Amino acid sequence: MSLTRTEPRFWGRFALFAECLLTGVWIALAALPLVTYPAALAAGARHLGRHLAHEQGGWREFAADFRSAVRGGWIVGLAGWAAVAAVWFDLRAVRAGLPGGRFAGAVGVLALIGATAALLRAAALWRPGASWRALLARAGRHTVLDPAGSFLVIGGLAVVACSAWFSAPLAVPVLGTVAAAAVAVEERYRHRRP
Repeated sequence: MSLTRTEPRFWGRFALFAECLLTGVWIALAALPLVTYPAALAAGARHLGRHLAHEQGGWREFAADFRSAVRGGWIVGLAGWAAVAAVWFDLRAVRAGLPGGRFAGAVGVLALIGATAALLRAAALWRPGASWRALLARAGRHTVLDPAGSFLVIGGLAVVACSAWFSAPLAVPVLGTVAAAAVAVEERYRHRRP
């Protein structure tokens, strides 16, 4: 009899995992233009939020959310690539042995990690019509005020990196679990606030 009680819970969790993997594929496809990754993550997070709320949603809703999010999201994506380039130059300074290079490299890497956590959290907060600037400011505050949640999101991203290192095709579906982690962290933060 206890098996009957746990069976629906098991299938519900398995369905969520399967939805995360499918969403990861959608995110990867939407992020192919490279500057659209914030919009792709936002649409993926919104899709998973709908799934968790037992609302109807599929590829069409994901695509509509993506089109809405990409309006301002491509600028965020471009800024993200600029930040990556700046950190890359910092790391080149470290390798060249320039004075202060190690410090600049460490600060750059830590800032990039923080910005990545804020971006993922902003994607989880995104709703149609939301301003990316306001979302990033709010997510930046959440990143600082909830370091444990930010660590969890970055840990999820590290799993994607390890999956890509182990087998590149695995990284694609695992992107959905990063979006799910960001949604869960933001939901956790919302419930823990006084």
